[in-house]
Amino acid sequence: MKLYKLKDMKGGWFVGDFDPSLLKTESVEVAVKTYKSGDYESAHYHKIAVELTVVISGEVEMNGKIYKAGDIIVIEPGESTDFRAITDAVNTVVKIPGAKNDKYLSEGD
Repeated sequence: MKLYKLKDMKGGWFVGDFDPSLLKTESVEVAVKTYKSGDYESAHYHKIAVELTVVISGEVEMNGKIYKAGDIIVIEPGESTDFRAITDAVNTVVKIPGAKNDKYLSEGD
């Protein structure tokens, strides 16, 4: 058995084509993301990957809609979203496939 720390992973990403990574693969990316109230990410989209976001704790806003703990948001390729943490929040994010360089800022951002 081995032990790792999430704090040692790049931005919470612990599975995927990252360094470090617990499972180096291009098939999928998995992260546990921790946010402080007010944290914001500009709108972006993926051309290839589907992104699954599970709100584990707190409240977040994506595209003007509020999501709470237990909500699972599916973002299809080409679908743009921004992100704002309304409260301190924790999300689990899965990207399938783990397409490298598949993050594009939406126009106007």
